[in-house]
Amino acid sequence: MEGPASEEAERRAEALARGEQDLPSEPDRRAVFGSTDDDPQPHFLGWLDDVDPDQLFASGTAWGIQIRRVS
Repeated sequence: MEGPASEEAERRAEALARGEQDLPSEPDRRAVFGSTDDDPQPHFLGWLDDVDPDQLFASGTAWGIQIRRVS
């Protein structure tokens, strides 16, 4: 493993060695999902902080928009 996956595995191993059961999970983020002309199946459109779902819908760029909490 390399990068973030390796670092996470190392932190988890160190926490278990100290007797901790589990590390706190990453905070949830709100993601925008919806359908577009290019891909009619619902898919990730962006993070709510970065895209405006009302504007996407009003412009006809995306439809079936949902906001989901993801880690």
